[in-house]
Amino acid sequence: MTTNTGKLRDLEGRQSQLLRLVELSVTLNSTLDLNELLQQITATATELLDCEGSSILLYDEKHPRLYFAAATGSDPAELAKIPVPIEGSLAGTIFRTNQPMILNKVEQDPRHYTLVSDKIKIKTRTLLGVPMPIKDRTMGVLEAINKRDGEFTDRDVAILSVTAAHAAIAINNARMLHATRQALKQVKEADEIKNNFLALASHELRTPLGIIMGYSQFLKEDTKDETSELANQVLNAARQMRTLLDEMSNLTMLKADTMGLKPQRVPMQDVLTFACEGIKEFVSTHDQKLVFVFPEEPLYVSVDLDKTSLALVNLLNNASRFSPKESTITVGTKAQGDKVLAWVQDQGIGIPSDKLEKIFEEFYQIEPPNTRHYGGLGIGLPIAKGIIEAQDGRIWAESEGTDKGSTFKVELPKAE
Repeated sequence: MTTNTGKLRDLEGRQSQLLRLVELSVTLNSTLDLNELLQQITATATELLDCEGSSILLYDEKHPRLYFAAATGSDPAELAKIPVPIEGSLAGTIFRTNQPMILNKVEQDPRHYTLVSDKIKIKTRTLLGVPMPIKDRTMGVLEAINKRDGEFTDRDVAILSVTAAHAAIAINNARMLHATRQALKQVKEADEIKNNFLALASHELRTPLGIIMGYSQFLKEDTKDETSELANQVLNAARQMRTLLDEMSNLTMLKADTMGLKPQRVPMQDVLTFACEGIKEFVSTHDQKLVFVFPEEPLYVSVDLDKTSLALVNLLNNASRFSPKESTITVGTKAQGDKVLAWVQDQGIGIPSDKLEKIFEEFYQIEPPNTRHYGGLGIGLPIAKGIIEAQDGRIWAESEGTDKGSTFKVELPKAE
């Protein structure tokens, strides 16, 4: 009986922690203020691990060192003045190795940075630190100190690692949104575009949050799944948000003219095939079929393979998103004088004739922002247009009208 009671308490504790992680994800992904994000992360980490405090150290790309961005009960501005070296410090070791670290006797480790302990006036006895991953890099370190009951365990590592992953995505999103806002100031119709952008971004950021909220309900009803699998589901929803923000970043680079192009002589068939590989999984989830219309002889163009494929992925994604399930998307290419023509044809909702040019405008949506059904930020087509036109090409859309499908065409010069 005692054993069963202990197991029940442990299960209830795990459920409570998982629900708190879901709540954290919802909060982080609906908050754009960086300082508020940092405070929320440290407060939640302290609560989840039942410890005396936690801190976030971010990497300074201009100077090869870490700095305190936030810490429980401390002035971040004062802590930020304390540089933490990459070499010879505990946080630096976690950052360099990209591995978590548990130290239940901190004072015996020579890498312990006493200057920080003196500043925050907390004697560090035990410490747990984990890296904060974002894509293929580490942006910083999340630390927790002084476990109140016993020592830090592997379970604490798992919980803090999930928190760190949430934190990294949220901080990166906040930074990218800040950069995007700065870029939008250079647009001529700044007020109108900014308002549309904020409305669309707000709407799209809430779409994956619906997944998180639904999953939190699942956690309340069923607690049999393993912690790692549950946390993975939450992170998948956050990754969806990251994809949207990646599109915003690409647009920012186009506006700032920093998307460097590296042209190479390549068959147009290869460019289209490469793009289709990138969209294949998305198309399959909609039970849609890709059909290829390629000539036998290679049609060479001189383009940046990655960037041009990105433009075509945006066209394919657009075709899939606005087409019904079990429909066909046709991808083709052919020679046309001294040009090479490529196209993506769908059986979707079509485009009104007076909107065929406007759909390539930044943030433009045929549907009103608050009553939309198909998602997207309205920047995929402008990105495609910018990439194609930067390579002396041309892009346009054709459609016979609503519910008649549409065809997006790309024309590029033949390579010599």
